[in-house]
Amino acid sequence: MLPLEGVRVLDLCRLLPGPYATLVLADLGADVVKVEDPRIGDGLRWLPPLVGMQSGAFHALNRNKRSLTLDLKAEGGPAVLRRLASRFDVLVESFRPGVLDRLGAGYAALRSENPRIVFCALSGYGQTGPYRDLAGHDLNYGAISGTLALNGPGEAPIPYGVQPADMAGAWAVVAGILSVLHRRSRTGEGGYVDVSMTEGVLGMLAMQLGMASARGAPLRRGREHLSGVAACYRVYRTLDGRFVALGALEPRFFARFCGAVGRPDLASRQLEQDGRGPVEELEALFASRTRDAWTRLGREQDLCLTPVLEGDEPREDPQLFARGVFTELPTPWEGRSVLAIATPVRVDDAQAPMRPAPELGADTDAVMAEAGFTEQEIAALREQGVVCAKR
Repeated sequence: MLPLEGVRVLDLCRLLPGPYATLVLADLGADVVKVEDPRIGDGLRWLPPLVGMQSGAFHALNRNKRSLTLDLKAEGGPAVLRRLASRFDVLVESFRPGVLDRLGAGYAALRSENPRIVFCALSGYGQTGPYRDLAGHDLNYGAISGTLALNGPGEAPIPYGVQPADMAGAWAVVAGILSVLHRRSRTGEGGYVDVSMTEGVLGMLAMQLGMASARGAPLRRGREHLSGVAACYRVYRTLDGRFVALGALEPRFFARFCGAVGRPDLASRQLEQDGRGPVEELEALFASRTRDAWTRLGREQDLCLTPVLEGDEPREDPQLFARGVFTELPTPWEGRSVLAIATPVRVDDAQAPMRPAPELGADTDAVMAEAGFTEQEIAALREQGVVCAKR
């Protein structure tokens, strides 16, 4: 039995952060119903490159979910949402603060009909404060949090290769929902979860800010030990123009590395120059062998030394292969398979069956019927354009 079997989730989110959070919940067994606009659905459906009719990005984030179309701006749309929510445990939304309240389908309205509802509002800056209504994306949240300022060489910050604010917000959504579900199991009452992606990514600086506070000086781009300054924690170019990552932070690991490469004399220099260490010596050393030669040595000697895998190489890595991290998910309605990455939370080694991302509106009638709508009511709502079945 998957841990979240029996938990029903209404997902009103779009793009990356909310859908990734509900993907985790779905993979853990929750019944996730994706609520989409009848006209365009989740805008991520159309982001190139396409698998067939829909985006590869959409497929990656929406497996194991069902799709219901609902026009929240149409007359009667908010009432349908309130009625649906009365049969669900969780609702997750990522509109700008106050949107659902203005439609008459905010937390207060839903809670009046379902006191057990867990309502999670995900936004860029949170539901309060002077920035609450501002538009933004991951890069903006990283900029405000201070994390972007640390990314890159000393001359200028550079955008991340991934979206850390979105993903930090997604995991905060998962944590918040599960915490309220746990409390509800004892009290019978739901609750309201307010997640700010800016605060989520700011949490990644907890240790660094603590260290900066202790030394009495602010964080500095290109000068922090864990951002590539220290010789013992750095990426190096190899003989064949590829890269390896050395993470020998603890003195005993650095001493082991220095001994294994025939330079025990460097071990005592790990913390010289304010922790910078013998960077030039290690740059020359790593340039003397290929990446694969360094990889073999790192594994044989347990040196905290790994290859920097690029392109499709992670899919061929023996550790990731053994763990079944990557799989091909058949998508019959697209006529091909798509790459899927397993959710990193494993409970009793149980795995949800892999169902492809749904076609827009494919489950509208079924979900409405489960919520108590009659065939006549569903037909009337379809005629009014409030809902529609699969297109």
